[in-house]
Amino acid sequence: MIAPPVVGAGFLHRVPAGPKLAALAVAALALTLPPQDPVSIAVCLLAVLALYPIGGVPLTAAGAELWRLRAILLVLAIALTVFVSPAAAWVSTGRVAALLLLAALLTSTTRMSDLLAVLQRLLGPLRRFGVEPEAVSMAVSLTLTMVPVVAGFAQRVRDAERARGVRLGVRGVVPLLVMTLRHADQVGDALAARGVA
Repeated sequence: MIAPPVVGAGFLHRVPAGPKLAALAVAALALTLPPQDPVSIAVCLLAVLALYPIGGVPLTAAGAELWRLRAILLVLAIALTVFVSPAAAWVSTGRVAALLLLAALLTSTTRMSDLLAVLQRLLGPLRRFGVEPEAVSMAVSLTLTMVPVVAGFAQRVRDAERARGVRLGVRGVVPLLVMTLRHADQVGDALAARGVA
């Protein structure tokens, strides 16, 4: 799951959840909509990393986040390198890494309850069109927490490989998918039992 917010009095800890969420949305659009090149992605990554100490979060937290997600980033980079090009692999993987680091920075400096409250307020006017703000907010929170969960599953697959002295390679994706789908079923059952889904 997502780590609890880092206790601190840094700049980002004092910024309300609404502006931070808006800044994340703008950054996501800026990273995904305009065409990027290897140099601009490198600059973006450095800027995101600089936000950690500026915002009052240790830079080691960014390194820990990247290390935790290394399997996902590595699979993406290898696949794009093989099927497209090394430059495309760097751009796309760097873009994903930057977005994941920004999301981790947001969740480490903001309580999830504050984020969900902002989302519910933003989606409130859509209730007249049949949109349920509470359900959408829960979906967003589940999405934010899913990436670290999948990273944890990938770590378990690697640990199992080491314990058995085997190397599954690409076949390691199969147990990862099985665990991810099983977890999704369990979450769905839990939500249904509570009358949410």
